[in-house]
Amino acid sequence: NELVREKPYIVYNTDLTRRAYGLNQVVQREFPAETTVEAADPANNQATLQNIRLWDWHALQDTLRQIQEIRTYYDFPDIDIDRYEINGTTREVMLATRELNFDKLPESSHNWINEKLIYTHGYGITMNPVNGFTPEGLPTLMLSNMPIQSTVPGLSVTRPEVYFGELTNTDVYVKTQQKEFNYPQGQTNNLTSYEGNGGILLGGFLRRMIIALDRDDLTKLPFSDDVSKDSRLLMRRNVRDRVSALAPFLIYDPDPYIVLGDDGRLSWIMDAFTISDSYPYSTHYRLGNDLINYMRNSVKVVVDAYDGTTTFYVFDTDDPIIAAYRAIFPSLFKDASTMPAGLRKHVRYPEMLLKLQADVYGLYHMMDPEAFYNREDLWTVATEVGLSEGGQQTTQAMQPNFVLMKLPGETGEEFVEILPFTPANRNNLIGWIAGRSDGAQYGTSVVYNFPKTKLVDGPLQIEARIDQNAQLSGQLTLWNQQGSHVRRGALLVIPTGRALLYAEPIYLQAERSPMPELRLVVLALQDRLAYGPTFESAMASLFGGAVSSMSAASVPAESERRTPVSAPSTQPAADLNALIAEAAKDLADYQRLTAEGKLGEAGQKLEQLKRALDKLNTRPK
Repeated sequence: NELVREKPYIVYNTDLTRRAYGLNQVVQREFPAETTVEAADPANNQATLQNIRLWDWHALQDTLRQIQEIRTYYDFPDIDIDRYEINGTTREVMLATRELNFDKLPESSHNWINEKLIYTHGYGITMNPVNGFTPEGLPTLMLSNMPIQSTVPGLSVTRPEVYFGELTNTDVYVKTQQKEFNYPQGQTNNLTSYEGNGGILLGGFLRRMIIALDRDDLTKLPFSDDVSKDSRLLMRRNVRDRVSALAPFLIYDPDPYIVLGDDGRLSWIMDAFTISDSYPYSTHYRLGNDLINYMRNSVKVVVDAYDGTTTFYVFDTDDPIIAAYRAIFPSLFKDASTMPAGLRKHVRYPEMLLKLQADVYGLYHMMDPEAFYNREDLWTVATEVGLSEGGQQTTQAMQPNFVLMKLPGETGEEFVEILPFTPANRNNLIGWIAGRSDGAQYGTSVVYNFPKTKLVDGPLQIEARIDQNAQLSGQLTLWNQQGSHVRRGALLVIPTGRALLYAEPIYLQAERSPMPELRLVVLALQDRLAYGPTFESAMASLFGGAVSSMSAASVPAESERRTPVSAPSTQPAADLNALIAEAAKDLADYQRLTAEGKLGEAGQKLEQLKRALDKLNTRPK
């Protein structure tokens, strides 16, 4: 009997694989996944509802490139999600770093002086709430422009220059006779000089020659009148290259994120991991180009964006591999307790680790040897609709989503990273995993299991419900004309109360402008779907006024229930000619606004026309 023979080794494999990937400390809880509005309990989950991320990061990146790049040589290479205290309340925000991309300078400006001495750094960041929109559908910016402007008291950037970042791939010389370009200012440019102590002192002629030989700059550096003995070379300025050069024995998360400290300085934080392929009895999984069977997020690396100071903080003192490296390089690593408080409150559960843990947990949540042997309850990460590089719709595994929320069974809100599961080859949800980032709970994870006797809609099923909604589908079809197209953001699955809330932003983007603007917010529970032109109106429609702190928008949202509803009540008799005139006016306004390209207002007039026709249909015969 194969199972009998293998049973002891299955026990070894499941136990030690869970230990190798840190899954032996996962806390399991039951989640009822109820379907009613009451189960969502909006009154007691305001922190979660007020921080639902409606800005898809791809859409925000495209928008910022239009409204905040200011000049063609700036770029926003990435969007980061974090939490900050805004006016005494913790809010989930999105940050983007404005970096200088030398390749975007005009071809005539590509020379040694510009590249090495003048265009040396990026400038500043933008910050906006994850669900903040202007009436035009653009982000509500709390930090923006050059010089940096803040709309929040106490939120400021004291050192906005970015000498070390994600696009800083060239060497530069600072403290030279040339003033450095800082940012554009009207018809002139604001200039600056580097004031830090980072980099390598160039010194006398012989030292300069040696540096020029090493940096392959023999034709220019030794003979430049702009460079003095006090000038400095800033090299390895790309934060990924910088940390890899200092500690090549660690594996790094490819996505560093920017942090604004309490002192107003900008810093990059990167997650670093120790790995092994020799952990006994543990199953191997692929991580990039490596085949591993052990992983720990033992180190957080902080790189100062101005002077490049790089510090390695050890967060997992129980990891034997990092303990060995600390014994070899005692001055390289510092204890996590020495990290400044302004940075410590921005550490987060790493995406790279959660994705790998979710893959492993899909199989290794089965602890019973017989169930494991037969693969009776295999899980996979839920899939969603996405866009391929060619712009075609495709299904792909969901990415971890950072949420500021109150976990079921907990008292206060916290910053967590969540990822839902589906049964293998099925679209319905079966559970979700949450990696915790705040306070004493940092680094721990929780898995919530759904009842196996209940069907809980997955992301693909919610997407299908959106496509099948007649009114919503008609509106999207209308917008996909007249020189514009609809752009749908990522569908978010957010636990709130005892239910799951699904949220998807929908943007409208002109064919000639890559700047999407929010036009609809779609919210759904298991048996109810609602949408509106704003988050507040969609919430009012979904919860039927249960959220007293949110005011409904002037444009009513439409809602659709999957459970049977009673027929609309007979309205009082109305004057037929007045109703016909109202419908005719709405139709004329709709045609005029469509011709003028004002599609948002045209959509509102179309809704008014539908309501006028409904009145005609329901008036007494």
